[in-house]
Amino acid sequence: MASSNNTTTPPKVLTVENMNPNIREMEYAVRGRLAIRAEELRDELAQGATNLPFNKVVSCNIGNPQQLNQKPITFFRQVVSLCENPDLLEPEKESIVSQLYPIDAIQRARQILKDIGASIGAYSHSQGVPALRKSVANFIAERDGYPADPNSLYLTQGASAGVQNILSILTQNEKTGILIPIPQYPLYSATLTLLGATPVPYYLDEESGWSLDVEEIRKTVHEARSKGTDVRALVIINPGNPTGQCLEASNMQDILTFCHEERLLLMADEVYQTNIYEPEQRPFVSFKKALMEHPQRDTIELVSFHSISKGMIGECGRRGGYFECCNLDKGVTEQLYKMASVSLCPNVSGQIMTALMVTPPKQGDPSYELYQKEMTGLYESLRRRSKKLEAVFNAMEGVTCQPAMGSMYLFPRIRLPEKALAKAAELNQKPDAFYCDQMLEATGVCVVPGSGFAQKDGTWHFRSTFLPEENLFDEFCGHLKDFHANFMAKYK
Repeated sequence: MASSNNTTTPPKVLTVENMNPNIREMEYAVRGRLAIRAEELRDELAQGATNLPFNKVVSCNIGNPQQLNQKPITFFRQVVSLCENPDLLEPEKESIVSQLYPIDAIQRARQILKDIGASIGAYSHSQGVPALRKSVANFIAERDGYPADPNSLYLTQGASAGVQNILSILTQNEKTGILIPIPQYPLYSATLTLLGATPVPYYLDEESGWSLDVEEIRKTVHEARSKGTDVRALVIINPGNPTGQCLEASNMQDILTFCHEERLLLMADEVYQTNIYEPEQRPFVSFKKALMEHPQRDTIELVSFHSISKGMIGECGRRGGYFECCNLDKGVTEQLYKMASVSLCPNVSGQIMTALMVTPPKQGDPSYELYQKEMTGLYESLRRRSKKLEAVFNAMEGVTCQPAMGSMYLFPRIRLPEKALAKAAELNQKPDAFYCDQMLEATGVCVVPGSGFAQKDGTWHFRSTFLPEENLFDEFCGHLKDFHANFMAKYK
């Protein structure tokens, strides 16, 4: 009689070989191999490891301010906590609750819950709560001096979800081309790989502060189109990530004219718009404002993005943001709404934080003084840290670093000795990845190799945030200087 025990394990239905090949090919360096190794080291330290040359892991690979102990904005957290606990807003509890919360936080929470009309645990409108979208529209109008339509706004799970939606709707087939800056934030290349679209890289000029040359981009467009690529959109990250540059208003007008002439939709990633460190020299101007001051303001198609994850707010984990559509085809906007409705709605907690970001306490409100103190303190601290780290990088042998006019990153160029290049080749690593790997193992500092963002051939970089706490910043900078000196001495 045959045995009923069958010890042969059947093959898996889903394998790496038969999965979606686009996902297999997709890469996202910000959360790549180095970030995974950093988490392993963090776990070793948590378990009491004493054999490492550092006592903490510092995650400078991602713009995640609160992971590095940036304090949340008090008023925003007060309002959100009251929205999460509506029983605290009952009139009979006000005498007690008002001893813990300022009256404007209590009033704001009541208004938000009234606007939502149900529990924040319920689905909202697929574009986001109408009243919260109206708050965003008012913010845009006040920022730019031109009106915004709440019906042209989509609240999203962070700016990334909005970017992915727009890239999805742009992609018709594998010939669809999207112009992306080099260096670029890997969200764009990863999403285009996932969609099967074609990234069309254009290069920023490092020597002139990562500037953008419209005529060079035009050549790139014509070359790509001559090879059969249907170039449809231009991505601009302003302020830049990973490069930190901030566009001049005149350059923005040239870009809009270029988009009109070449029939390109413009995607403006503006999530770092409050991270501007030379506002007198290079203030932030939104592409919406630039569009409204352009002769073709009624025809150029623009989608712009903002987020609660950056700025002085840094509420990355709440996943909130928005995008605004200008001059899109009516049929396309209907399809966008269909896409949004498939996901039912963006998370309501993120929607609330987005509305708070654009409607902070006003002068005369009980919370205004503390809000201003917190925002100004964070801003000035980020500015100081940016300048200090830039100076540290520029003092290192073989390193040059452009200043961060905006965002929360520096992107230094490293010139490595031949022995280091040979060692990297021996390990089958790109030279900047080898350098960053050695930095992590020696200091506990996790950064991202420039090759994860793409870069000009023959150059090597890395991206680092300047988010470590200011009271520990000198120590952090000292570790980087010591590592680099030792690395260069070892491989000379």
